[in-house]
Amino acid sequence: MNSNKKSSLDTGTAVWISATTAAIYPWILDAFHWSVTPSTSADPAVQLSTAAILLASLLLIAAFAVPLINLLIASLPVPSTALTNVNVRARRFALLAVTAPTVYVFFGVLSYMAGSKVPDTWIWTPAWLLFGFVASRGTTAVAPKHARTSARLRVAHGISGSLATLYVFFHLFNHLFGLVSPESHAAVMDIGRTVYRAKFIEPLLVAIMLFQVFSGLRLVWTWSDTSIDRYRMFQIASGVYMSVFILGHMNSVFFYARTWMNIPTDWAFAAGLPTGLIHDVWNIRLLPHYALGVFFVLTHLFSGLRVVMLAHGVNVSTANRVWWSGALLSLLISTSIMCGMTGLRVV
Repeated sequence: MNSNKKSSLDTGTAVWISATTAAIYPWILDAFHWSVTPSTSADPAVQLSTAAILLASLLLIAAFAVPLINLLIASLPVPSTALTNVNVRARRFALLAVTAPTVYVFFGVLSYMAGSKVPDTWIWTPAWLLFGFVASRGTTAVAPKHARTSARLRVAHGISGSLATLYVFFHLFNHLFGLVSPESHAAVMDIGRTVYRAKFIEPLLVAIMLFQVFSGLRLVWTWSDTSIDRYRMFQIASGVYMSVFILGHMNSVFFYARTWMNIPTDWAFAAGLPTGLIHDVWNIRLLPHYALGVFFVLTHLFSGLRVVMLAHGVNVSTANRVWWSGALLSLLISTSIMCGMTGLRVV
């Protein structure tokens, strides 16, 4: 009995940590914007003080810490006995909170399209706290086991992911040209668009992406109520983030930009020009959204590679080293792309 009470307290605390970190996420970004906006001038070219730069750096780190904290919560060791409802609910809630940076962008676009006059934060923060209250009401009853997903679904998800990877690799390669110039990015993008915007390819690509989202979420739902290692949990968390990212990105491109605003989805659209990502109170939410999107899509692929390697008898330590090398490469590519999108040029 005491063990169950302690488990309930621990998971209940975990839920509230997830709810609180997600709830304050927009306020961290607002504080960052305040720290990089000189009170004496609206000109972003005004030199910031050392203290302002330090504060802005800490706030940006705090923003990225939100999904990291929730990833760690989702990866917490579970009881050696069967998982309880409250264990599973806390884990799934933490996985949802990992997606806070991309959900915040998705929510912001939808509320803007709806013509909402209420600031996003006034809805966002109470909603997350309410969700946390609901999620913390789980019981210590043993969680019912869901039917395992079929091997066919896992294989189909992998094959579909391989096809999607072709587009993802080109898309990221294209964005790296932003380090050269927006014109170079546009030139490469024009080449790619002759292929992936072809009348019979674009609908197929959309269908593949949607299949990845819904088949991936089906896999997440069944894997999240089992005892798994942290590598597999990272694979699940990155997949959840990418599912929301893909849906939000499709909404931004197909509905917001092409249909609602009738504007091109070019470099200016992605980089939030003319203001940019850093000095605009709305656009700053795009920086973690994009950075984590690049990082998670690549590490998700390396997580899948690790599973395949282990299934084919590769030594665990070797497979883990490949994963860590891939994570480091993913971080480097994500950082490079974001440097280009925020104005850094290498030539």
